[in-house]
Amino acid sequence: MPPKVLISDALSPAAVQIFKDRGLEVDFQPKLGADKEKLAELVGNFDGLAIRSATKVTPKILEKAKNLKVIGRAGIGVDNVDIPAATAKGIIVMNTPFGNSITTAEHAITLMLALARQIPQADASTQAGKWEKNRFMGVEITSKTLGVIGCGNIGSIVANRAIGLKMKVVAYDPFLSPERALELGVEKVDLPELIRRADFVTLHTPLTEKTRNIIDAPALAAMKKGVRIINCARGGLVEENALRAALDSGHVAGAAFDVFTEEPATANPLFGHPNVVCTPHLGAATTEAQENVALQVAEQMSDYLLRGAISNAVNFPSITAEEAPQLRPFIALAEKLGSFAGQLTETGITKVQLSYEGGVAGMNTKALLRPMLQEVNVVSAPIVAKDRGIVVEEMTREAAGDYDSLITVTVVTERQTRSVSGTVFADGRPRIVNIKGIRMDAEFGPSMIYITNLDKPGFIGRFSSTLGDAGINIATFHVGRDAPGGNAIALIEIDGELPPDVLTAVRALPQVQQARPLKF
Repeated sequence: MPPKVLISDALSPAAVQIFKDRGLEVDFQPKLGADKEKLAELVGNFDGLAIRSATKVTPKILEKAKNLKVIGRAGIGVDNVDIPAATAKGIIVMNTPFGNSITTAEHAITLMLALARQIPQADASTQAGKWEKNRFMGVEITSKTLGVIGCGNIGSIVANRAIGLKMKVVAYDPFLSPERALELGVEKVDLPELIRRADFVTLHTPLTEKTRNIIDAPALAAMKKGVRIINCARGGLVEENALRAALDSGHVAGAAFDVFTEEPATANPLFGHPNVVCTPHLGAATTEAQENVALQVAEQMSDYLLRGAISNAVNFPSITAEEAPQLRPFIALAEKLGSFAGQLTETGITKVQLSYEGGVAGMNTKALLRPMLQEVNVVSAPIVAKDRGIVVEEMTREAAGDYDSLITVTVVTERQTRSVSGTVFADGRPRIVNIKGIRMDAEFGPSMIYITNLDKPGFIGRFSSTLGDAGINIATFHVGRDAPGGNAIALIEIDGELPPDVLTAVRALPQVQQARPLKF
């Protein structure tokens, strides 16, 4: 069966066609996002969910998303997706950070120019039959200093356009390197200096706990008298009540906002002020941008569902289409090793160590992490480990000894430390090659039995007879030992389930120290 994708918001018909052309089944319901109950009812049938801003992906909806593997947001903002809840369920969340960058940057420049020359107010006055030529006295932007808060994808485009308009640009961004600042032609400064020097301030950061109200009352008071502020990024970056007070006092000459703390914004402290320009979150609202983000999300989701390639995920490292086929068997190996170690662990895990040796050490090892917990996959692993207080350590080594690539998982609990190693041979199937220092070569089977015993004659015969008498067929039998007559390990694949009474009989056999059923 091909992967199935649900589109619950209005998306370009060209994007729908991309899904179909790539061989995916598509259910296009552009108004479904507004109906939370109906969405929760349907979402469990799909592998992918493509959305815009109208669909709110809440924990309640995610609870019903039994088969969901990826959520694709056509646009940059993922505020409408509960990222921790999606991550905990192992669902990739993708956005399209570049598709509307130019459009949003152009909107910021447009608002800045409209603010400088009071275009909306002059237009309304003139069309009302007035001719108030002396009322609308503007300011030039040439040679003025523009302060850009956040110089990433959009902020850097704004800076480029502002330089083209002969403005001086200062930028505050903790992640902006001096080399990149030089390349952009901007002066990198700290936030207090930007606030002190800027004639215009434009914001281009995400909304986080660190950036919320980054422009508050003290920041506004520290700005030049006559400063103008533009926000096309996220509501909540500027303290709106404080800004209204600064506008009323005349300290701030004007503000142009496309985003607001509460949206849809039917009321706001900034509304009604004569020196404020407002638009209804139009930053990405151009024909080109809507088409770009729709096409981009369709391609990204298709690449993931069909090829395992991950791009622009907000909760997982990127994996290229070239990396995906190489990584896939090692992801399977890492998950099975983790599951193996987890099923043998009785007490609470305190630390997980992952060692990558040989060829696998040069791969994207961030995609291989899985703590030893049930119902956890490579996406949810980091957040689950953190929530449970599990320390995760990773190491890479060039040499791999007898194997081209080797992954070793070491689990440290309150009582003991256990290690298991595995590799992937040319056939692409994961194998266990070492358990607690004892070498062996065993494939993973759906139903297995793990036994530790003393290496004494007759054990294999007695064990096989016990299963045979119970009508249980042995598919494969793998053994290893540390020395003749010493500690031994057996991994046996069986057909079907291991009944509790048979497990009890196996544990009662002479020399058996431990016997556990395993599921993969």
